[in-house]
Amino acid sequence: RCIMAYRPAWKIGDGKVIRRDFEFVWNGGLSVTQKRRNIRALHQSVEDSTGQTVLEVSSKAEVELGRNLSAFNLRSDGVYLECIFQAAKRYENGGPFVDLLQATPRDAKTNERHRYYGNLVSFSKDGIEWPLEPRTAFYDFIYVTAVVENYGRDLDLSEYEWFTDIEFNPNKSINCQARALAEYKLLKEKNLFEVLEDRDRWLEFHREYVVG
Repeated sequence: RCIMAYRPAWKIGDGKVIRRDFEFVWNGGLSVTQKRRNIRALHQSVEDSTGQTVLEVSSKAEVELGRNLSAFNLRSDGVYLECIFQAAKRYENGGPFVDLLQATPRDAKTNERHRYYGNLVSFSKDGIEWPLEPRTAFYDFIYVTAVVENYGRDLDLSEYEWFTDIEFNPNKSINCQARALAEYKLLKEKNLFEVLEDRDRWLEFHREYVVG
């Protein structure tokens, strides 16, 4: 019996970052082979439905650019992006845990303190506090900033209309590198990279332009 799944993809539509969910046949299992089967099935669904091209953004991507743009591979100031995100979390009873900047991305993500220090209340990075709303604004900011640091403002994504991340399950997670990469593409198209220079300007941009 076929197990059907829905996963989101993001693109620029009407000058904003939008999301759409696509249905495909799910291949169970944790191996890279199975995950790549899911990537192909998801991309086939997107292409059949829209006639447009897709880039997978994850460590399981078959395209090298997509792997390099994974938060588990992307670095900022020599630190893995995933570690920057996890180290910035401030909870009711503790944090941020800056020692996680030195951890592996997987260890930073699964550190037990994330479970035992109460509810997440904000993010703190470089002495600046970031609110939890808009929900993905902080993660998207550090991701886009890292892409600019590594690729400049001229990374050519024109070959791709849609961005996916097979590791992202919207029922379990909030932040997604595929969404954030679509935001980079939008900043490039609108020549709005200056919004990265100030937290409040970024939050304002996010509220206006990130729909999905």
